[in-house]
Amino acid sequence: MAELTTIARPYAKAAFDHAVESNTVDTWAEMLEFAGAVANHKDVNPMLKGAMAPQQLAEFFIGICGEQVNAHGQNLIKVMAENGRLEVLPAVSELYAEFRNEWAKEVEAEVISATDLSTEKQAEIAASLEKRLARKVKLNCSIDASLVAGVIIKAGDLVIDGSVRGKLSRLNDDLLS
Repeated sequence: MAELTTIARPYAKAAFDHAVESNTVDTWAEMLEFAGAVANHKDVNPMLKGAMAPQQLAEFFIGICGEQVNAHGQNLIKVMAENGRLEVLPAVSELYAEFRNEWAKEVEAEVISATDLSTEKQAEIAASLEKRLARKVKLNCSIDASLVAGVIIKAGDLVIDGSVRGKLSRLNDDLLS
């Protein structure tokens, strides 16, 4: 993973810098997310590692993406194809999202709960995280019944385990030590 990140970082940074200059940060995010999904597709991914000529590969890839990728995005795809790097497009998309979130002072937080959270509870969690992280927070909520009750919140390096399963696990560790 570290190697992919190292390879993808200059492409993501170049795309982000261009997007900021041209005031198209969200457009680029959508393009890269789409291109990353295409590159990860089970039928397309093996072709990216094949013996196809770079120009032919770029045309093939751009043909699949169609109108989802503008002329600037197509140029990025052509450059990446020439350098044999199209398979790192998903990592480019992830790094771009990180640059965008940092620039916009936003963070995505994953909230895993035992039951469905009400809108009020989600707003309360978001407000608490915004205060703690000093950033705008976007919640991605999911349900895991094995938590018994409570929530687990993951935002970057921050992990808050307020689940009953987590509390029982910590209690077990304390009793065993």
